[in-house]
Amino acid sequence: MGLTRAQAKDIRNSLDNCKRPLYLFDDDPDGLCAFLLAYRYKKEGKGIVVKAHPYIGEPFVRKVREYEPDAIFILDIANVDQQFIDEVKLPVVWIDHHGPHKRERVSYYNPRCEKQDDNYPTTPMLYQVVSQDIWIATVGAVADWFIPPYLKEFIRQYPNILDKPSNEPGKLLFETRLGRLCRMFSFALKGKAEDVNKNIKVLTRIDDPEDILSKKTPQGRFIHRYAEKVNVLYDELMADTLNSSVRKNMVIYKYTDRMMSLTADLSNELLHRFPDKVIIIAREKAGEMKMSLRSKHHTIPPILEKALAGCHNAHGGGHEHACGACVRKEDFDEFVERVEKNLG
Repeated sequence: MGLTRAQAKDIRNSLDNCKRPLYLFDDDPDGLCAFLLAYRYKKEGKGIVVKAHPYIGEPFVRKVREYEPDAIFILDIANVDQQFIDEVKLPVVWIDHHGPHKRERVSYYNPRCEKQDDNYPTTPMLYQVVSQDIWIATVGAVADWFIPPYLKEFIRQYPNILDKPSNEPGKLLFETRLGRLCRMFSFALKGKAEDVNKNIKVLTRIDDPEDILSKKTPQGRFIHRYAEKVNVLYDELMADTLNSSVRKNMVIYKYTDRMMSLTADLSNELLHRFPDKVIIIAREKAGEMKMSLRSKHHTIPPILEKALAGCHNAHGGGHEHACGACVRKEDFDEFVERVEKNLG
């Protein structure tokens, strides 16, 4: 469903009436593209990508005070602490499709407030607000495994990137030039913070997707070159996964912190390759296993809840068929056994 016309108008008015907005957004293509749509419409403000956990709490108050915005837009972030909202003492517009949560003194837009299973991503909601940059809006939606209602219009404008529609997000992501563009946006968010911030800044200045795919401009070549470097590591990990990690009902793979985090990207492609299996990709870091879980046929959150029960300092959550989780390294094997036991 996304936003109502009245909601889209309210958000647009909030953008139009501020002068120094601060955007806080998730570190995936949906969050990134939602930010790009808002920033390119407003042409003002600063964006901060929220790494590690999709949560905004008291530590972000300092970032707000450093920038001194007159409005805050929170995009594709699953949880925002009430203390943060209270302390910033500014208009806060929160657009998301997780939860939902109840908070006070915030303009909260979430399709799940009306329908719990409505997983309309943040990017297409922003497209309802700004009505421009359809290519960015399509990347953010498809990268989040969502077929947007404007896909046919995207095809009309960019037939060399996608020549026909599909009802299968995995097919669009891994068998088309559009999917290649989606992965480049995802890879632009990998690596050191200074590199990621530079990539985001460059992306705000690109007007045509072929600038990236066909390396037509300096900005496009910059993003293409960075994505290709990440893709080398990605291909190595994917090959290792396929050689060693496929089980009867699951695909389980773990790798170490010496490499950047590619768990979500790997798990998405593996789900496309093995649609009947549960996918668990884990990255070992500081004594913890940080995971992406995917399944086409199982609803993950209740399985995840049972698998995490009793695990010390463990946490996790997400959508019906895509979740993140974290357990101590010594609890990982038991966690996997519990997941497998609860598959039914």
